Amino acid sequence: MKKFIVALLACSVLFSFASCGNKKKAESGKVWIIATDTVFRPFEYTNEKNEFVGIDVDILAAVAEDQGFKYDLQVLGWDAGVAAVQVGQADGLIAGATIKQSRIDSGWIFSDGYYNATQTFVVAADSSISKYEDLKGKNVAVKNGTAGADFANSLKDKYGFTVTVFEDSPTMYQDVILGNSVACCEDTPIMADNIKSAGLALKIPAGMESEGAPYGFAIMNPDNKELLDMFNKGLANIKANGKYQKILDKYLK
Repeated sequence: MKKFIVALLACSVLFSFASCGNKKKAESGKVWIIATDTVFRPFEYTNEKNEFVGIDVDILAAVAEDQGFKYDLQVLGWDAGVAAVQVGQADGLIAGATIKQSRIDSGWIFSDGYYNATQTFVVAADSSISKYEDLKGKNVAVKNGTAGADFANSLKDKYGFTVTVFEDSPTMYQDVILGNSVACCEDTPIMADNIKSAGLALKIPAGMESEGAPYGFAIMNPDNKELLDMFNKGLANIKANGKYQKILDKYLK
């Protein structure tokens, strides 16, 4: 546990914001610990200037500024981030987490949705796979604990393919590029951004995507409801004043 705490502190990135309209909260000294993923473009990633940026990062910053609270953003990775919130070493999670009933049933408490995303199958750039039936007898790569993994698992028996689980998206992509898996399953905006920005030798076949579901900010301790309430209020405000749309346009256009 000591090693985990040291690692948690070592990879933290501190962001502190105070709003003039909410000085009481800002002056309370409370710093909320928020966990996030390491690489989930365009929602969280390190840019060419070695700055940690992305839609999630900017939305959290705008919400915190609007509501006048301070936070410490811990860049941990998906599995470690979820674990940190579960054991109380972090107060909340913002990491492109899809709002779904199975997570709610297991104790996740979600905010209002802040982005609606579909999941899609992705194949090698020179692949002839264009429909689910083409996956029969082959292997698909997924990222552990994600909506993409759920989507692939929901179809594997019907279409006769197997699934291999990875802990991060870049490794999953490489498994397809190297030919070990014929496809991977990922959130559509993340996949489209990575193909474009990183020049990955991958493509998105038309018609192999889910219906879509919203991402949400999450807590797992009801005692942190104050944080969730502030996130919801701040999200509504930045949507109303145009900051939210500017953030999406910054990364998606």
